[in-house]
Amino acid sequence: MTRSVRGICLALLTAAAVSACAVGPDFHAPPAPATSHYTRAPEPTGTVSAPGPRGTAQTFSTERDIPADWWTLFHSQPLDALVRQALTDSPNVQAAEATLRTAAETYKAQRGALLLPQLDATGTAVRQREPGAVLGQPGSAFLFNLFDASVGVTYRLDLFGASRRQVEALYAQSDYQRWQLEAARLTLADNVVTTAINIASLHAQVAALADIIASERDQLKVVQRQFDAGAASRSDLLAQQTQVADNEAQLPALEKQLAQAQHRLAVLAGRTPDDATVPDFTIDQLTLPAELPLSVPAKLVRQRPDVQAAEALLHVSSAQLGVATANLYPQLNLTGSIGSETVTASDLFKTGTAAWNIGGSLTQPLFHGGELLGLKRAARADLDRATAEYREAVLAALQDVADTLRALEADARTLQADLITETDAQDTLNMTKLQYKVGGVSYLQLLNAERVFLQARQNRVQAEAARYADTAALFHALGGGWWNRQDNAKETRQ
Repeated sequence: MTRSVRGICLALLTAAAVSACAVGPDFHAPPAPATSHYTRAPEPTGTVSAPGPRGTAQTFSTERDIPADWWTLFHSQPLDALVRQALTDSPNVQAAEATLRTAAETYKAQRGALLLPQLDATGTAVRQREPGAVLGQPGSAFLFNLFDASVGVTYRLDLFGASRRQVEALYAQSDYQRWQLEAARLTLADNVVTTAINIASLHAQVAALADIIASERDQLKVVQRQFDAGAASRSDLLAQQTQVADNEAQLPALEKQLAQAQHRLAVLAGRTPDDATVPDFTIDQLTLPAELPLSVPAKLVRQRPDVQAAEALLHVSSAQLGVATANLYPQLNLTGSIGSETVTASDLFKTGTAAWNIGGSLTQPLFHGGELLGLKRAARADLDRATAEYREAVLAALQDVADTLRALEADARTLQADLITETDAQDTLNMTKLQYKVGGVSYLQLLNAERVFLQARQNRVQAEAARYADTAALFHALGGGWWNRQDNAKETRQ
């Protein structure tokens, strides 16, 4: 019996080995973009510099690679710890990991079900009554027990590759979920970094605005005294009161933004918004990376998780077209079983009780009311859709890099101008203070010079934060360096 079972299984496996090739298109990764540039104008090799340590120039190099932990280039230990915690505790990342496991296990399960023979052991015990007429003895009846133990094998001979294309589609779907996980990790890290930068910027803006308000209030006191003494008009007083009220109205909005950013940072890290252990950040705690990587477009499409995810969906659609095509052709199913049948349980597997069968069924679709042809045309249209969406993802990736390069260029020029303005305002304030000491200017002029300086400082803070945020955006636009992560390298080898 054992030799017979082995023989049936061997025959089925041999049939599988000689199956014809799979119909439908064989998937190939789309070619890289033909362009070698991101921008219409010559791409910048770096940004302008400005006086002082805050105006450091940044350079772009195609020779540099992106580290997997790219956020460490900002040289902030609290930021590094927070990003790592977020990657571990974030519900979004955990959900993406679970979805990937689901897709991977589904692929494994269906691969076995579709490509390998199904082997099942069955045992039955039946108490049965048959009329004697079936044996030519009318008026009598036969009452007996029937015991059966058998092993059955079923196999769908994949003549035209329908099963293989289904497995291919499942593998591509699992690949898609892998890239979705990478995209979730990259987006989370970018959100943590940019939110921390935003918090640092808002702290500086709140401090600058508070100083401006204090200066404006001092100026209001001077104008009020001048009005009381008849040296200033009521319109001067009202104008100064309006200026103070306007700045005071801006402060709650900034404080609200700061609180919301702190809440957002806590939630991104997988904590509740009231968690006081989430660190605060200031611009002085961060270092602007001076040397930035710049991947060429041909590499970019292999580095961007969203582009790779779009390619995986394109692969799914290609395989599904193969399935729809194979369904138009004959389908051959093979079955076989071997076992023992007796009327007494103790006689199972004894000599003379063996029972076996082997057979097959061939099905050729002839008329389905246009269903199969319609499904094939729908699969072809779906492949066209996936192709267009992949191309859209590539174009969006190229635009992200182009936009970020120009933003970094503009940010540096803006900061350069704001630093010069702040320096000039500081010099003017210092000079005005000296003049005030010797009676050369009024106190009102001194307060006005101080207000101009504080406003210049606030503008510089915003420009500085924009450089940090757009630097993080460049790392995000280039794919984030996932390929240099050690656990990813291990997964690739497996």
